[in-house]
Amino acid sequence: MQWDDLRIFLAVARDGSISGAAKRMNIQHSTVSRRIRLLETQLGTRLIERKKSGYELTAAGAELKMAAGKMEMEVLEVEGALGGQESHVAGELRVSAINNMASSVLMPIFASFTETYPDIELHVQVSNKYVSLAERHADIAIRLTNTPLDTLVGIRLTNVASAVYGERNYLKALRASSAKQKWLGVECCAFHQSWTNAACPDHRHSLFVDDTLLTLAALKQGLGLAYLPCFMGDNDDQLERFRAPDPIHDLGLWLLYHPDLRRTKRVRVFREHMVAQIGDQSALFEGRRPMHNLRLK
Repeated sequence: MQWDDLRIFLAVARDGSISGAAKRMNIQHSTVSRRIRLLETQLGTRLIERKKSGYELTAAGAELKMAAGKMEMEVLEVEGALGGQESHVAGELRVSAINNMASSVLMPIFASFTETYPDIELHVQVSNKYVSLAERHADIAIRLTNTPLDTLVGIRLTNVASAVYGERNYLKALRASSAKQKWLGVECCAFHQSWTNAACPDHRHSLFVDDTLLTLAALKQGLGLAYLPCFMGDNDDQLERFRAPDPIHDLGLWLLYHPDLRRTKRVRVFREHMVAQIGDQSALFEGRRPMHNLRLK
C-alpha cells in the first residue's frame, strides 16, 4: 500500500463522496475512483459501497479508516519534529474562512502569505458552517465566535465589532422623518439574526437575506437597516453607521486548528503571519477606523 492511496481513501471516507474527496485533494474524480479500486484489489476486499445517499464504508473500510487515521497522526508528528529543523517550508495548507472575510479583508493577507512562502500551496475554502478539523476537512479554520470548541487549539486574532448601517440617502431621509425605519430580515448567522430580532421586535421585514454580502448589497439599495461587521460597513462609501458599535456585539476572530497540527511548520508560519497582519489592521476590525461626517443615533 502507498500512503498517497491511503490519503485518498481517508478523504473519501471523511467526505462520503468521491467528487468531494477529489475537490478537496485537487485531483480528478477518475483518479480517486481508480486509486480506491486499486487499494481494494490489493487488500482483497471492498472498502466502500455506493448507496442512494452516497458512499458508505464497509466493515473493512471502517477498520482501514481507523488505521489510516493513526498513520496520518504519525506522519504529522514526524513532519512536526523534522520540519522545525529546516529553514525551507513547503506543502499543502487548507484554510477554511468565512465568505465575507475571505473575499475582502483577508484576501490581501492571503496574497502576502503566498508571496512570502511560495512553496506552500494555500487552498482557501469558503464556508460559514461547521468544518470538522478532526476529519481533516481543513487544516485551519478562521471563524467568528466567542466560544471556540475546546477540542481545538488556536489563537484569538482580534475582536470584530459590528454596527447598524444604512445607505446614506436613506439615513438622511430617516433622520429628517421623511422615511420609515425598516429592517432587513437577516438570516446569515445566529448572531445577526438575534440582534435583528432584538432591534425589530415585530419581526416585520419585506426582504430576507442569508449572507452578509447580500446584506451589504441590499443596504446599498436603500432597503433599510441591518447589522454589519465594521470591516465591511466602514469600507463602503455608500453606507453610514446608524448606530455606533456596542461591545456586547463584539465577536472574537479565531484561528483554530487540531492539536495534532500544532507542530506542523506550515501551520506555525501561517499563524505567525496572520497574527502580524491582523494586528496591523486591528482598528479596522474593532471599528476604530476614523470616520468622516459620521452621525450616530
